[in-house]
Amino acid sequence: MPTFEITTASADDIRLMADWAHAEGWNPGLTDGQAFFAADPCGFLIGRLDGVPASCVSVVRYGSGFGFLGFYLTRPELRGQGYGSRLWATGTARLAGRNTGLDGVVEQQSNYRSSGFRPAWTNMRYEGLVPVDIPPPSGVTLVDARTLPFGQVTAYDRRFFPAERDGFLAAWTTTPGRTAFVALCEGEVRGLAVLRACRTSSRIGPLYAATPGIAGALVSALAATDPSTPVAVDVPDANPAAVRLAEQLGLKPSFETARMYTGPAPDVDHTGLFGITSLELG
Repeated sequence: MPTFEITTASADDIRLMADWAHAEGWNPGLTDGQAFFAADPCGFLIGRLDGVPASCVSVVRYGSGFGFLGFYLTRPELRGQGYGSRLWATGTARLAGRNTGLDGVVEQQSNYRSSGFRPAWTNMRYEGLVPVDIPPPSGVTLVDARTLPFGQVTAYDRRFFPAERDGFLAAWTTTPGRTAFVALCEGEVRGLAVLRACRTSSRIGPLYAATPGIAGALVSALAATDPSTPVAVDVPDANPAAVRLAEQLGLKPSFETARMYTGPAPDVDHTGLFGITSLELG
């Protein structure tokens, strides 16, 4: 009988998980793994069949009461043989007692419902080339997020995410290959956006803003760093203004997921949430 063993993923395993995610069309960032480790070094599991990676899942703990599940994959030729479900059971046990979120692809959403996840909203990935000359509204300036006191950045992030994630956010905004802008008005943070290089379209996430005008200026400024490369934003339909902005920028829908939770949907500022951070960590 083949031997199936579940262990904490190594750095090499996480790179492999990203390759698998790319094959599924998820287009993860080229350096996402560094930030993922900062979030929860033990939160990534790999299942090995006779020593060879066969399945994976991320089960990242935030604070004392929240968790996020992602990267749930099994090699295509091994699907339907129970290896994914065994890893799922181990991973979800690590998040027992926590309100757990995930972004589920369409074909898996019924399975997630049967495991106790309930849909909160739909994310639609919009991508394409965008105008690079959209100025910020009057009184708003865009600055490099790394020049701001980090406490201002983390405090702003907490309006849109249900738990503290300072270590993750520090890595997410400063890892090489990324650009992060903050929108300021009279010294107050009014927007935050991070662009990261990926295998195809560059991804923008998070995209937070007090107004659609600020969000549009942030997207434009990030796109201007490499005007020839398309950008992609995972836009929540919980914020209709975000959907309208994506359409006004000429971006086209390309990929759909559902944000789902095992408990009540966290009370976050949906009106300022124009793009989620990532499919893997929320």
